[in-house]
Amino acid sequence: MNETDIKALDVILAKHSENSEQLIPVLQDVQEKFGYLPGEVMERVARHLHIPASTVYGVATFYALFRLVPSGKRMVKVCQGTACHVRGGSGILKEVQKRLDIKPGETSADLANSLETIACFGSCALAPVMVVNKTVYGRMTAQKVGQILKETE
Repeated sequence: MNETDIKALDVILAKHSENSEQLIPVLQDVQEKFGYLPGEVMERVARHLHIPASTVYGVATFYALFRLVPSGKRMVKVCQGTACHVRGGSGILKEVQKRLDIKPGETSADLANSLETIACFGSCALAPVMVVNKTVYGRMTAQKVGQILKETE
């Protein structure tokens, strides 16, 4: 970790009491800042909360929302829930994979893009759904994928 990262982590830790009940909120804040949960950071979180590093790692690996590897600058998520699947979600996923040249769970070598599948966004009325960063795109078609990816570069 460089000096800037250490200072950023110190700011995050200062916002939270040294109580193990703060583990998930701390990890959420850390991931928001760094984009993932680096090992060295998880060790410092453990020391701050006075808990074993194995506990921090266990929580980080248990919850799907936490990432242990860097994610891409652009995060693309494609819903594979029932409504999206029935309305062509698998075709949307195939088109995204083709255009980004990565598979679900992967990040491009240049850290420009990450791709994830999600079981359900809760936007079934808009199915099929794709989310790029924090923007939801509903009623997707394979033809719309290229345009949206160009617009969000």
